[in-house]
Amino acid sequence: MVTINPIARKLLSYVPFVLVLIDLRYEGVHCGKDGSVENHLEMGKKLLAAGQLADALSHFHAAVDGDPKNYMAYYRRATVYLAMGKSKSALPDLSKVIELKPDFTAARLQRGNLLLKQGKLDEAEGDFKKVLKSNPSDKEAVEAKALLMKSDEIQRLVAQAESEFARKDYSTAASILDTVIETCVWDVASRELRAECMVQMGESGKAISDLKATSKLKNDNTQAFYQLSTIYYQLGDHEMSLKYGDAVSKYEAVMKTEPHVSHYTRHAQERICHCLSQDKQATEAIAVCSKVLKSDPHNVNALKDRAEALMLDEQYEEAIKDYETAREHSENDRQIKEGLERAQRLLKQSQKKDYYKILGVKRNAQKKEIVKAYRKLAQQWHPDNFQDPEEKKRAEKKFIDIAQAKEVLSDPEKRSKFDQGEDPLDPETQQGGGHHHFHGGWNSFQGFNPFGSGPFNFKFNFN
Repeated sequence: MVTINPIARKLLSYVPFVLVLIDLRYEGVHCGKDGSVENHLEMGKKLLAAGQLADALSHFHAAVDGDPKNYMAYYRRATVYLAMGKSKSALPDLSKVIELKPDFTAARLQRGNLLLKQGKLDEAEGDFKKVLKSNPSDKEAVEAKALLMKSDEIQRLVAQAESEFARKDYSTAASILDTVIETCVWDVASRELRAECMVQMGESGKAISDLKATSKLKNDNTQAFYQLSTIYYQLGDHEMSLKYGDAVSKYEAVMKTEPHVSHYTRHAQERICHCLSQDKQATEAIAVCSKVLKSDPHNVNALKDRAEALMLDEQYEEAIKDYETAREHSENDRQIKEGLERAQRLLKQSQKKDYYKILGVKRNAQKKEIVKAYRKLAQQWHPDNFQDPEEKKRAEKKFIDIAQAKEVLSDPEKRSKFDQGEDPLDPETQQGGGHHHFHGGWNSFQGFNPFGSGPFNFKFNFN
């Protein structure tokens, strides 16, 4: 018998239930492992009514543990799972209820409905028919008949969709599958078939949502991951909609799931190579791409991706070799032609002035890294820091180089030109000649503060 103190009794009329629960626990009354199954069921029921699903679930867990033969404990827990949107967890509990109490029509109706949503039509129909034979209430009979008719209709539509797909009428098949999936929202087979229809119709982008859903609905769905990666590759720039890190994780999961299926592992490695290259992880990309090329030396995609990574790593001659090899096997690939030209320009540029090397930053450095490096070097090489004429002259040249590097690399348009192998401050590479801010030498700096509004403020004093 639970004893509630007078204060708690008064609070019952107006304090939220959670506070009452706290007060009961304070008094030493709780429904832990020592509490009865009935107490757990009652407390779980009240918490469920109050919308406190996680707390209700913990009580129903305890009730099931306390009495594994109590069908109502499983049924209540299944109800919470459904309220939480966890239908996969609810299904085994409903099956256990039916095992313990075969004439529990409410549980059988619930299970049949879940099976229908999963596209398991024969099993669902079996449940609906048994409900109708088990002396159901009028409401249950009406619901069972309606669901049975719906299942029969879906059976017919699925057969029709498969027939249209076999006839290569993909548009009609997809339209029929739209209707099927409105009811069978968790049906993996129907979603996979609709995705394939979209691919065959040349609308691969529309297949993505179905394939993503099937990868979650079906455990270790390697085929779905493979199809997704193929579609993203075909879509080119749209692959950016996947975070490269997440994509790499998925491909690595494919390799672990199917380590002995060479087709999957080879393709997954190729895609990891691509993602790392696009994510500007040069060292890692070169290593993975090289593994791909060791087993498939003429893989054009891997050659292109490794070439891009090699350019990031400033290995321009090696990048040119990869692009030339790729061109031998794909002469009309515009991407190869443009990449090769860019690599050749960057090689030529590297033999002249390299603004990244001047500031000591990587080619994929962020703007804040560039500004930080500039300020540090500008402070170090400011001509006012040197008294010896020769040292001052050398510092002036160094300081101008540093300022030029900052001007180019902190300006997105100029940096883009430089990354394509063109020096935006070199008159020889500009159409029609022209000049740049620093062309006049150190004297052109007089009256100019290269640090802008930054934390440094230097005066330029020359006699």
